[in-house]
Amino acid sequence: MIMSEDKISWQALGNDQYCLSGCLERDTVPAFWLRRKEWMPDSNKVSLDLGGLSRVDSAGMVMLLHLHQQLSSAGCDFTLLNVPEQLKTLLRLSHVEPILATCMKRVVARIACGNL
Repeated sequence: MIMSEDKISWQALGNDQYCLSGCLERDTVPAFWLRRKEWMPDSNKVSLDLGGLSRVDSAGMVMLLHLHQQLSSAGCDFTLLNVPEQLKTLLRLSHVEPILATCMKRVVARIACGNL
């Protein structure tokens, strides 16, 4: 399943693996988040590859924090893969890096997201 909202693409790859690509920013996040029931995983384990993100701003960071909070409170084992440096910098400057630090993993190769 591929879910797109303007410049954001969410792709379910199977085996609890997902890919998020495009621009995760203030112009795209609100509408995408409002439609989360269409794309929010309902699983005990979620691996989300962020390697396809071309831009992330503070709105995108907050969306990922909310996603983490909702999945974690539902008992989901949530992992972020290939977190862009831009997002790491935002997390550090906002003093919220510890919230996502335990779920961030560095992966040498991206999950095959297809042509998004």
